[in-house]
Amino acid sequence: MKKFNLLLAFFFVVSVSCAQKSPRLQSKGDLNGTQVAIDYGAPSVKGRTIWGGLEKYGQVWRAGANENTTISFDKDVTIGGKKLAAGKYGFFIIPNESGDWVAIFNKKNDAWGSYSYSEADDAVRVMVTPTFDSNVQEQLMYAVDNSGIVFAWDKARLHIDVK
Repeated sequence: MKKFNLLLAFFFVVSVSCAQKSPRLQSKGDLNGTQVAIDYGAPSVKGRTIWGGLEKYGQVWRAGANENTTISFDKDVTIGGKKLAAGKYGFFIIPNESGDWVAIFNKKNDAWGSYSYSEADDAVRVMVTPTFDSNVQEQLMYAVDNSGIVFAWDKARLHIDVK
């Protein structure tokens, strides 16, 4: 019985510590009368190599941790010159070693990670030019500013224009 209780306590501690590693966060904002809501798991850098290491170049990434990152718009918007209907979308990024990255708004918004991602479900794909800051953003962060969606993690920064 004592071994069972120790094992149970171990699994509880592991479960709690794993759950706290990448908390679920939300960012909301008003973008010229359109309500934008972003829901994401927020991993931390923790000294790891993120781009080209943890997140491989040229591969679809769920743009957060655990469940898909989702972005919702309460009105139709235009992203990178492409129309996107009001709704809730799974959000993915393809980081590239050089040049622009790909930001993807996918119709499937309830997946775990990018394991079931299908390009056929993409609603909009846009190219986004990353910038790199000398300061590390330890925990993944999304925000809504007056012209779009802001992404920051590690030294990478993205701004996705939304109209």
